[in-house]
Amino acid sequence: MKIALLGYGKMGQIIERFALERGHEVVLKISIDNKEDLTASNLRKADVAIDFSAPDAALDSIYACFEANIPVVVGTTGWYGQLQQVKNDCESSNNTLLYGSNFSIGVNIFFHVNEMMARLMNNYPAYDVQVEEIHHTQKLDAPSGTAMTIAEGIIDNMDRKTEWVNELEGTPFDEVLKADQLLITSQRTENVPGTHTVIYSSEVDEIELKHTAHSRAGFALGAVIAAEWLQHKQGFYNIADIFNFNK
Repeated sequence: MKIALLGYGKMGQIIERFALERGHEVVLKISIDNKEDLTASNLRKADVAIDFSAPDAALDSIYACFEANIPVVVGTTGWYGQLQQVKNDCESSNNTLLYGSNFSIGVNIFFHVNEMMARLMNNYPAYDVQVEEIHHTQKLDAPSGTAMTIAEGIIDNMDRKTEWVNELEGTPFDEVLKADQLLITSQRTENVPGTHTVIYSSEVDEIELKHTAHSRAGFALGAVIAAEWLQHKQGFYNIADIFNFNK
């Protein structure tokens, strides 16, 4: 495939390495230094775009791809408040988009196990649950998209939790949690690619589900695999569609 990389920071460079190793060609690289090159004509040189830019740039990237009518894999998070509108626009214009809060194979297995655990723990109200996430200080959004996906997986499968709230370490937090609220705590630390933990705690014991990323490589490889999967498809997809855990 010919690939356009929208966002050429650390992640974009690792994605490029995996793309080249897997026999693909990178024909366009967009960074903060050449935003003006994000045009439909330039995008049409590619078969697919992969976006790992920034939350405030993701929508521009997505709609540029729609204008160019090329499929786009979106790994950027922080824009999900516009998710339904983007889906509507994607489908009405016969375009193709695949998004995900995390493209790591291990994390997507973790998502599935998390939902199974929440269904099981739904029967045991003595256990409260919370989510913790730790990322590098360059991560701009909090909570992480991965943490939100984990929290939503719990809420969708547990009757006693209906919404999540976020506490970012180092910022004021004076909210008194309600019983139906799920707490996500966020911490930003140097050189941490990403750690996510789900904690079920009762008076007598505690259960933890934990995923620790050793590097960004798993995210990057997953994004290239997602782009390969997206070939010859049309429509609006989530990274979970690749895995088919329920089949």
